[in-house]
Amino acid sequence: MKKLPIGYSTFKDVIEESCTYVDKTAFAFELIHTGRYYFLSRPRRFGKSLFLDTLRTIFDGKKELFKGLYIYDKYDWSKTYPVIYISFGGGISRSLRELHEDIIRNLKRNGKELNITVADISSAKGYFQDLIIQAYESYKQKVVVLIDEYDKPILDNIENKELATQIRDELKSFYSIIKDSDRYLKFVFITGVSKFSKVSLFSGLNNLNDITLNPNYATICGYTQKDIETIFYDYLKEQDYDKIRQWYNGYQWLGEPVYNPFDILLFISNNYQYRNYWFTTGTPAFLLKLIEKNKYYLPNLENVIKDDQMLDSFDVDNIELETLMWQTGYLTIDRTETLLDKIEYYLKIPNKEVQQSIYGVFADYLSKIQNSNIYVNGVIRSLLELNFEEFEKHIKSLYASIPYNNFTGAKLYEYEGYYASVFYAYVKSLGVEVIGEDVTNKGRIDVTVKMPNAIFICEFKTDGKGALQQIKDKRYYEKYASLQKPIYLVGIEFSSSERNVVKVECERLEEGTLSF
Repeated sequence: MKKLPIGYSTFKDVIEESCTYVDKTAFAFELIHTGRYYFLSRPRRFGKSLFLDTLRTIFDGKKELFKGLYIYDKYDWSKTYPVIYISFGGGISRSLRELHEDIIRNLKRNGKELNITVADISSAKGYFQDLIIQAYESYKQKVVVLIDEYDKPILDNIENKELATQIRDELKSFYSIIKDSDRYLKFVFITGVSKFSKVSLFSGLNNLNDITLNPNYATICGYTQKDIETIFYDYLKEQDYDKIRQWYNGYQWLGEPVYNPFDILLFISNNYQYRNYWFTTGTPAFLLKLIEKNKYYLPNLENVIKDDQMLDSFDVDNIELETLMWQTGYLTIDRTETLLDKIEYYLKIPNKEVQQSIYGVFADYLSKIQNSNIYVNGVIRSLLELNFEEFEKHIKSLYASIPYNNFTGAKLYEYEGYYASVFYAYVKSLGVEVIGEDVTNKGRIDVTVKMPNAIFICEFKTDGKGALQQIKDKRYYEKYASLQKPIYLVGIEFSSSERNVVKVECERLEEGTLSF
């Protein structure tokens, strides 16, 4: 079997070292022959860098490397083009000075590879423009510009709004050279994780074709189900394809869903152990702080609907949690609907890996509980056993373990959504089927837990507001009456003074009250 390309981002190395390669050259051929300026947003570890290097290798005219691939006998290899390849993927720029140094290093490396010397390197913008012009004049061909992770310097500093804004403005000035150099350019391809608005970063570059949500390029990065069952057949033929799909597939950009390549490669190399491979490569610290700052009600992630404008981009001054979660891969497009000629995007968690990982991190961050599994496993076990005395004991222990200082300042103990969010996230992280903000014809259930043995309809209230009574008054249980499963109504009430559960009432539908 061929070698797995774990950690590879150079096309030449993948081919020469006989690594398994999923052929993406049909996309490259189409892009080169139908346009000039492109932008693509995809989450980290999705193969953007490898695709960009594939483009570079094509423009370098390295035909022999493409033997057996789609583009081999279709592309005109007689012409080669000077390529300027700029990557912000390595390292972190913590100041404008460090950003300037990083850009200059990128440009110097390109100048060396092109055998071009630029006299004035004091200005990154001027250096970039002179490099393009001199490459055009030296090679007597138009220039190709490839920019990888264009937004990383901003995202690395997104928590420092002032610095992030300064870096954004500096990059805006740098990228403006692309528009000014139009007559020298053959092809431009820019990749990143986020989609900053054109106004804030690509002002004037009106011909930049954003293919992020173009269905024709939905699988430009990532592995399809067919790839899994054919190219990786020798590795996966004895595995459960359906289980692999549930764990790692589900990322969609208005086309066929795909797998994250990093997950599949690590899954194989780790002897088919189901782990959170992609998620553990980066902690969404900024997302966590956004949730805490905005007191975000986590069950709302079940019902995220966005339009083109909200989904399309954000800026340092206007960051929406759901938009950022979509761009970073923690949410994906489930389906679209058209309302009065306006497209609405329904978002969801893509797969089991992300569900377990993101909710576990969310819950631990909100609660600050150490060794939370001790309490959460007890909660789940007691529900499976229909032991409500144990359920009350474990849920009280769970909330009693939240550090006192977690409640200071923000007064989270007065916020019903906080308690519901912690419960919802912990149960969701265990892979249990949980529905937050469960819509009925009478209103919304806080949390519905669907277990193999029963359905639990849960309502959370603070300071004696009658959680169980609300479930009865609103008749929430009617939604599930036809499922031929026992239904339990669970009212959980908290005291803002005691900062814990003070009352748990559990009642089986039509079978009397089990209250404590």
